[in-house]
Amino acid sequence: MGDINPYRLKISQLRALVAIADSGTFSDAALDLDLSQSAVSHAIATLEAELGVVLLNRGRQGAALTPLGEEVTAEARRMMDSLERIGQLAQQSRGVQQGTVRIAGFRSVATHILPEVIQQFRNDYPGIQVKIEEYHQSQQVEREVRYGNVDIGFTYLPTTPEFTAWELLRDRYVLLLPPHSDYLNGPNSWERLVELPLILAPPDDGCRDIINRHFAHTHFTVQPAYEVREDSTMLSMVQQGLGATIMAQLAAEPIPANLKIAELPTPLVRVIGVIQLTEALQTPPVYAFMDTLKQVWTASQRTMQPVA
Repeated sequence: MGDINPYRLKISQLRALVAIADSGTFSDAALDLDLSQSAVSHAIATLEAELGVVLLNRGRQGAALTPLGEEVTAEARRMMDSLERIGQLAQQSRGVQQGTVRIAGFRSVATHILPEVIQQFRNDYPGIQVKIEEYHQSQQVEREVRYGNVDIGFTYLPTTPEFTAWELLRDRYVLLLPPHSDYLNGPNSWERLVELPLILAPPDDGCRDIINRHFAHTHFTVQPAYEVREDSTMLSMVQQGLGATIMAQLAAEPIPANLKIAELPTPLVRVIGVIQLTEALQTPPVYAFMDTLKQVWTASQRTMQPVA
């Protein structure tokens, strides 16, 4: 008798064997496989002929596995499980290769954090679209995530318990002064700072809200000389000597070389984080984007810390 060539075995034969083992009869196995009974019988007959052994004892009560048949069936089950896993992996890959990731954040995030991440993400997943919405307030970002309009939000931490959050970075606020300002020659105090003509964002801006709350602890009142929406405009006005501004360092980057920089009398930082709705069912592209974000952040010697 010659050697058995296992590569001549067919998946359809092994499926038929497993189906009979599960159902107990050729007819029930045929129904489960949506085949004719003769097709199932032929599959088992050719399998036994190929192996040169008996795998099933046929009788009026149905079909029973021989001891060897039980061992072969166990191996066949593992093969069926492996084939199913291969299909799942392929399906997941197809799901990651196409789709859309929707992101909400504010300008400094879109300018300084996202481009590096998106570049790597597009290299790895060129078929996935990334859509970015910019807002001036963190509450707007959180609302978009809460209502499912976006998948990922960049906001200020801490936030509400409905979100799963990771801390990205801590961004300090600085006082930016005109090139010829003599502020640095004197004491750094709130008394002197509030005497400066300040150029700040409007009251509905997220950073302005942070600054207002910080001033509330100093017992001084913010009375800006100008209220301007765009960071670049504020910086240009400071360069022209129209006043000073308080701005998060990330938002000010790149800071014009001729501006003078001072720390605030009392330090102020904003904690920037990324959030997802805890109860949302995320798609494979969203998982892939979050993985890329964490990889890029780690590669740049920064970490994403989960926030309880």
